[in-house]
Amino acid sequence: MSRRNFHLPWSEYVQTLKPHERPMLPGSPATPDHPIRYRLAYAAVGLLVTATGSIGSAMVSANTQQLAGALGVSATEAAWLPVVFVMTNACMNLLLIKFRQQYGLRLFAQIFLIAYVLIGLGNLFFEDYQSTLIVRAFAGMASAAMSSLGILYLIQAFPAAHRLKGLIIGIGAASFALPATRLFSGHLVELSEWRGFHVFELGLSLLSLAAVFALRTPPSERLKVFDPLDFVTFVLFAPGIALLCAVLGFGRIVWWTEAPWIGMALVGAIVLLTAALLVEYNRKTPLINLTWLAGADVIRLALSILLVRIVLSEQSVGSVGLLQQLGIGVDQMHGLFAVILVGALAGTLTSAFTLNMAKLNKPIAIALGVIAVGAFMDAHATTLTRPHQLYLSQALLAFASAFFIGPAMMIGITQVLQKGAQNLVSFIVVFGVTQNIAGLAGSALIGSIEQIRERYHLSHLSEGITRGDPDVVLRLQQLSGAYGSVLQDPALRQTQGLTLLQQQLTQQAHVLAYNDVFLLIGCAAVLGCVWVTFHHLRPRFMRTPAEPSGPAQANAAQAAAAAD
Repeated sequence: MSRRNFHLPWSEYVQTLKPHERPMLPGSPATPDHPIRYRLAYAAVGLLVTATGSIGSAMVSANTQQLAGALGVSATEAAWLPVVFVMTNACMNLLLIKFRQQYGLRLFAQIFLIAYVLIGLGNLFFEDYQSTLIVRAFAGMASAAMSSLGILYLIQAFPAAHRLKGLIIGIGAASFALPATRLFSGHLVELSEWRGFHVFELGLSLLSLAAVFALRTPPSERLKVFDPLDFVTFVLFAPGIALLCAVLGFGRIVWWTEAPWIGMALVGAIVLLTAALLVEYNRKTPLINLTWLAGADVIRLALSILLVRIVLSEQSVGSVGLLQQLGIGVDQMHGLFAVILVGALAGTLTSAFTLNMAKLNKPIAIALGVIAVGAFMDAHATTLTRPHQLYLSQALLAFASAFFIGPAMMIGITQVLQKGAQNLVSFIVVFGVTQNIAGLAGSALIGSIEQIRERYHLSHLSEGITRGDPDVVLRLQQLSGAYGSVLQDPALRQTQGLTLLQQQLTQQAHVLAYNDVFLLIGCAAVLGCVWVTFHHLRPRFMRTPAEPSGPAQANAAQAAAAAD
């Protein structure tokens, strides 16, 4: 089909499309049969836009401590930078879908790409903490739009029979940002501190802006979908989610019971979210369809995503935290991050090329099983553990992380197609919020359990240290002897020896605590695998011989056009 028809009004343009080229929902572009050169171009632009939208957040998450030093703030203050990004990112999908449906994808792309360029310029001129915090908040909003735009471009790169592959690759591509950024961000910061990274991010934004303007997507249908009550819901929902993100992001840092504001923020989140749900419950055309969300399949999907995202925090928080406790720097972990990146790439491609719309629960169960294997392998760490000993386990976890996300998304899209396209906004909200909240919840849970178990193990290890034990006396002599050439006072050498012994006990306690966390994650993943497998196999035993397999397979290729 000629691209010269792109300028036509929708009512005329849609008549030029074949049935499989028409979009399933307003706001999603048509998917005409492009020539191969355009397919390759759409794939390149989609990957570029996806990388641009995710690399800023990954850079901040991977270098929070270094950024704290550059901004002259404490580690607790710097922790707001990734949290505020998640706050705004989790809320924006509530309005972005309808914005695209009412005003079209072209305006959608122009506004948010230009906004991202302005954010990159802001990073160059506003280098104090408050300005950086505001910029990261706006970056979270723009990133939500960039993720959607990247997926829509990647869908254009595949013919109708393989369009789901584009959807899954687009979803999985965002997970490449964190390990890839950890490979090069240190060198970039060393080269010209944080200004070098901001210039790099700005350059990506400008490239994406030029690429999207040069290669536009096909037109999409527009409808008037906004309702005044949508904004009432958003005004209640957004600050409620933001407060919940703050609680989950800072609970383990300031500790849950020691900072009064944590309790007040949690109460505020509950009140605001309850009010938003009450508004939606009493609407004739709700923005969030609570009746549909209360269905068993949707609840099961949300719980599956929540469980997988929580246990996957073993990689982002557990293994990296363990190695940092052992004194291993980021530069020494480059090999590990490269393995994680390869594992994520392998998981995404495997998910894309093995997807079976009739067995969407199967890959989620497999992912949980793989996570259990990786976690149990890590549960035998010692103070002598080094990054190369974690290559296999972390590759398995990275593979599982990318392998589950596409099928999970497709379960929701299948539910939307079966129960009504008007539920798309509800599903995207559940999917996006669950992903963001579960990521924070996983980090909070793992970090909190590790701290509790570290205190427990340190207490027990300290109880076994007595001055009358010959082994303890010998160890103190060895540790004190290290200062023999610089400290002549025996009392000072003894004090330094005791300090070193306490540091070794603390390090050992942390290792034992991380082993407990890995073991707990492995057990949770096993239980989740059994639960998902049971629900995967149950229809097979309940289905009568004459019962059809359902509309999922028939709509498989069309589902991608409706995806966000």
